[in-house]
Amino acid sequence: MSSRDAAREVAPRKAPPRFSLPAARWAQAALAGLGGFVTILALAMAEAGVGTLLLIAPFGASCVLVFALPQSPLAQPRNVIGGHLISTAMGLCVLHLLGATPLGFALGVGLAIAAMSLTGTLHPPAGADPIVVMMVAAPWSFLIFPVLTGALTIVLMGIGFHRFVAGKPYPTP
Repeated sequence: MSSRDAAREVAPRKAPPRFSLPAARWAQAALAGLGGFVTILALAMAEAGVGTLLLIAPFGASCVLVFALPQSPLAQPRNVIGGHLISTAMGLCVLHLLGATPLGFALGVGLAIAAMSLTGTLHPPAGADPIVVMMVAAPWSFLIFPVLTGALTIVLMGIGFHRFVAGKPYPTP
């Protein structure tokens, strides 16, 4: 055995790092996940029941804010609903003017960000709405189904969930 091997055997081995978090943090994470789960399940089941699109990918990100960070200004009802409506409207305008072109995608997102900023309805997940609009060549009715209906559902589920399950204030004053 070489001296190098002997040194390795003598040196104490470090214990692998443990993944331990306080129970309260686990409970918060589980509650946030449960809120998102129930909300997306409700939208998906309603969509299957009525046969109308009610679920778009940005709604998953909206659930992160509403259920994990309900105190954030970006998670407040005005921002969730207004942000999605304004961003979708920007996407629809650009789609109908320029089509789903590289310039259209970029202009839709840029206008959505500017419009949300100007109206005080900044909601980061809604920044993806113009991309969704262009990818599916959405009609104007997309503003109502799925956008308004889905955003309202997220907010209403957030209010009920935080009031009756999580015991947190939402919306915040």
